[in-house]
Amino acid sequence: MAEQHKEESVLEKISDKLHGHGGGSSSSSSDSDDERSSATAAVKAKIYSLFGREKPVHSVLGGGKPADLFLWRNKRISGGVLAGATAIWLLFEVMDYHLLTLLCHCLILTLAILFLWSNATTFINKSPPNIPEVKIPEDLAVNVARSLRYEINRGFATLREIGQGHDLKKFLIVIAGLWILSVLGSCCNFLTLFYIVFMVLYTVPVLYEKYEDKVDAFGEKAMVELKKYYAIFEEKCLSKIPKCPSKDKKLH
Repeated sequence: MAEQHKEESVLEKISDKLHGHGGGSSSSSSDSDDERSSATAAVKAKIYSLFGREKPVHSVLGGGKPADLFLWRNKRISGGVLAGATAIWLLFEVMDYHLLTLLCHCLILTLAILFLWSNATTFINKSPPNIPEVKIPEDLAVNVARSLRYEINRGFATLREIGQGHDLKKFLIVIAGLWILSVLGSCCNFLTLFYIVFMVLYTVPVLYEKYEDKVDAFGEKAMVELKKYYAIFEEKCLSKIPKCPSKDKKLH
């Protein structure tokens, strides 16, 4: 018991000495907090993110209202868009409605209601309906056209690069993606495929944002295994395929 009391007294003295020098401990504690925060930031930077993502999911989706829509920031708006898309799919696929017929029927109903309402106001002494003037802004049309032009040109450049035989890995990825699309196209029509893609965009990002840590951990393991199999495939098959000479060798 006496030895235990001695050990406790020694520990108390050491702690008192440490706290006795606490006059300049405020700056040191702030420095240690900064070091800890920088260390945690470095650790977070080293954590694997799916597809090499360095930004949050909201920024990857482009930010703004489209990202809010896909991530269900406003549940009423997102639910309304989802219900509208589902109703359109049911009309065209389940009820065998046609697009031109639907547009014509909607226009007939809308114009008939507005025409009768405008003429009925003269008999009931009420103001006619205020029909807003709808115009497509020039800036919006130009921006949409520019973005489409940029994406189409980038797609053409990628196809040209693949056709020239410079990147075998990209070639295999594109071939596999086109084959999967052809299989899906044979199973369902374009509208159903578009609705499936829409549902994926509406569910996968929000689920990934909710279970990001688990998905990233699983994705890291999957990428390690895929790299192993790709290295084996490259060593046994791809390395034996002769490559086309580069432009520098052709010039010499």
